[in-house]
Amino acid sequence: MISKEQHLSRMLKCGVIAVIRMEDASQLIKVAEALKEGGVYNIEFTMTIPGALRVMSQVADRLGDEILLGAGTVLDGETARAAILAGAQYVVGPNLNLDLIEVCHRYGKIVIPGTLTPTEILTAWEAGADVVKVFPAGIMGPGYLKDIRGPLPQVRLLPTGGVTLENAGAFIKAGAVAIGVGGNLVDKKAIREGKFDFLTERAKQFVEVVKAARE
Repeated sequence: MISKEQHLSRMLKCGVIAVIRMEDASQLIKVAEALKEGGVYNIEFTMTIPGALRVMSQVADRLGDEILLGAGTVLDGETARAAILAGAQYVVGPNLNLDLIEVCHRYGKIVIPGTLTPTEILTAWEAGADVVKVFPAGIMGPGYLKDIRGPLPQVRLLPTGGVTLENAGAFIKAGAVAIGVGGNLVDKKAIREGKFDFLTERAKQFVEVVKAARE
């Protein structure tokens, strides 16, 4: 059995988490496969997707250990438990909820609560977050992350919301351990048109940007 620490190491090695938020769940397996082909195997399905738990279970059965399946927009401990039982290896919140952290600890899963302020970031870290999501990061910019890293260098930060190909490298250089990318990676127009090769190519581009920034 793969440990949480091994999953976390794999997640951070890739450095890109794809955040999938869609109104139609019918293409989600194809989306996950396309992203995986491009080297992004951290796949987060948000709980705002209709039938999200059912889809997650199907993806877990289909892709198994090929991807690292996550649940996003998880607001409470009850939803976290349901997502974990559906196959989630990591759970992401848009906000800081201490019950969420507690449940993920109970089941040995990676937990990434959402924060913005220094107080929230440190509270999440001291409560046992494996990685702390900074959201919305785009409006704050890489400079904000660099400023936070000054007094809190020990905290693993994951900027999400407004992360693009243009600023992804700057976020990594500012100290991010990885980036969370939604619409700038999971392009809804391309999905509607069945252009899954576009997602694969975009995934490759984000992976390359992260790799170059780390070097």
